[in-house]
Amino acid sequence: MSNKDQDADVAFIKALSEMLCENDLAEIRVKRKYNDEGQIDVRVTRKAAMTAPVAVAAPAPAAAPVAAAHAPVPQADASTDPADLPGAVPSPMVGTIYLAPEPGAAAFISVGDSVKEGQTLLIVEAMKTMNQIPAPKAGTVKRILVDDGAPVEFGTPLVIVE
Repeated sequence: MSNKDQDADVAFIKALSEMLCENDLAEIRVKRKYNDEGQIDVRVTRKAAMTAPVAVAAPAPAAAPVAAAHAPVPQADASTDPADLPGAVPSPMVGTIYLAPEPGAAAFISVGDSVKEGQTLLIVEAMKTMNQIPAPKAGTVKRILVDDGAPVEFGTPLVIVE
């Protein structure tokens, strides 16, 4: 790779970073193939800022028991970022969180539950597709950091499994 090509790639990545901030995006990914000479695959992300909860429409009455069963657990230290905790399971995508497979059904997990590696913890709906989020390891659910029906960004911590 020539110095000129490297400088062009650095300028391209800087432009993507600026676009990310200017448009308040969480991630930009670009894949480009240059004839037979090579390719570039760039992913630029920024850490999602912790924001106040967003108000969402009330769920149907059948979903009320699920929401009530998962009241947020108080944090031990408000200055601790949940994403930095060991066992934090981040959202792999932007979407809407669902703690149960359907309204009125039992939740996948509760605080204190033991989970096996690969067990479904919750669902992230993205572009009308339900994506099951598996436990990355076996352990105990220490905290559920999101509410049913809440929007999430890429990288947002969802659950603490230790």
